[in-house]
Amino acid sequence: MKKNLFVLLFLISSWAIYSQQVASGYVFNDTNKNGKKDRREAGIANVGVSNGIDVVITDKEGRYSLPVSDGNTLFVIKPAGYMTPVDQDFIPRFFYHHKPEGSPDTFTYKGVAPTGDLPKSVDFPLYQQEEPESFTAIVFGDPQPYSVQDLDYFTEKIVEDVEKRENTLFGISLGDIVGDNLDLHPVYKERMRKLQLPWYNVMGNHDLNFDAPTDELSDETFERNFGSANYAFNYGDAHFIILDNILYPDPRDGRGYWGGYRLDQLLFLENNLKHVPKDKLIVLSQHIHMKDNTGNSYRLEDRQKLFDLLEAYENVLIMSAHTHLQEQIEYTKVHGWKGKQPLHEYNVGTTSGDWYSGKLDKNGLPDATMRDGTPQGYAFLNITGNSYDVDYKVAGGEESHQMNIYAPKVVQHKGRTTSQIVVNFFMGSKGDTVEYRIGNGEWRTMRPVQTIDPSYNLKVIEWDLTEKLLPGRRPSNPVNSAHLWSGSLQLDLPPGEHTIEVRATDRYGKTHVGKRNYTILE
Repeated sequence: MKKNLFVLLFLISSWAIYSQQVASGYVFNDTNKNGKKDRREAGIANVGVSNGIDVVITDKEGRYSLPVSDGNTLFVIKPAGYMTPVDQDFIPRFFYHHKPEGSPDTFTYKGVAPTGDLPKSVDFPLYQQEEPESFTAIVFGDPQPYSVQDLDYFTEKIVEDVEKRENTLFGISLGDIVGDNLDLHPVYKERMRKLQLPWYNVMGNHDLNFDAPTDELSDETFERNFGSANYAFNYGDAHFIILDNILYPDPRDGRGYWGGYRLDQLLFLENNLKHVPKDKLIVLSQHIHMKDNTGNSYRLEDRQKLFDLLEAYENVLIMSAHTHLQEQIEYTKVHGWKGKQPLHEYNVGTTSGDWYSGKLDKNGLPDATMRDGTPQGYAFLNITGNSYDVDYKVAGGEESHQMNIYAPKVVQHKGRTTSQIVVNFFMGSKGDTVEYRIGNGEWRTMRPVQTIDPSYNLKVIEWDLTEKLLPGRRPSNPVNSAHLWSGSLQLDLPPGEHTIEVRATDRYGKTHVGKRNYTILE
């Protein structure tokens, strides 16, 4: 049996070697920006190039060589201080697909067109650019339009709301670029063009080719529209990694999907990290969050392999989306993480909110508050050197809008009530300090609670109690929020209007303030 297995493995390996070619070329400084390496344009040394598994470093002349098989995508790992070309939609062009016969032509949605024979030289142009020590990236969770109307909502409420901060260099969308209809990918790109920022994209479970028989083929349309589904790039002292963490079809039963990685993806991560200094900030972006400790929605051995590969880095941020909630997640030894500090995963609130549901406002745009009470919005990832912090921006709101405060509008003077002050601090997490005071009274510490957001619950109840049809679509039922705090009302103050003031200090040491009034009646 062992002999037969050895022979089988040998034959498979031999076939793989036989089927491979060697790709070579240059990474070069494209000074005239024509996309071609001219005789006087110098190669760039010490730049990573990958075939999706192996990672090699260019020599002093900027030259590399890599094995390549049919179906591989070659890509350059953008070094700090340089930029790859971008297309008319500002999608970075850092890749070359080697698909001589193209993607399968039986799929519902088109993939990569036939590329023909491997070129004699596969070259990657780069342009020099300034990259300050401190910069910002914009982060979108789940745009997920199912129709052109959803894309209109996304454009008006999100894209047109974005105000770039100083040194905003690029953006990332964390998957579910669209909602199953992959013909919307080009429309999404056209809408995003308005931001005029290089924009990197993660594949989500609604960006798949559902007629793919294997996971390796599930990203054919994504590759056509955005390039490789697994890649990396550098800005300043930060190293960014993008991974497709959706296994489709689910290897357990061939139906649906499962969170995790293929072996080639883990090998790419391992080989890539060999060239990343340990003092760099690692920002890993993927679609599905890794919180599940049961293994039902995420393959735990894959999560552990990821933890093991990252544990030597002290500064690591994982970014995910998928849930249409917002949560700060920490992994420790209990979860298999062995790093010196807990591993932080930021599960980012979504640009589609609760899938564009809720009442339409005066402009015809849906409320779209998420089931945990987080308003629809997006994030700013702020990086200085190898450290980071994150801000959340409510769509259409001021940057100072970081919490909602729920309290009764009126209470009886010196009466009794079971009502509470409930604060939804959108970026809140376990260990944050949230305090409140009424008027000029003493500051009191609020207690974290695991319950539904009462303000969001009211929005849902309105749809069930209305006697006339409301404009829009009923929101999803509420779920427990990970960022609620509770405090008691004061009823013994003089009758009249009183101000509840809340201050919340987040994991980065930033303090945010909110206010809400209530009235005491005789």
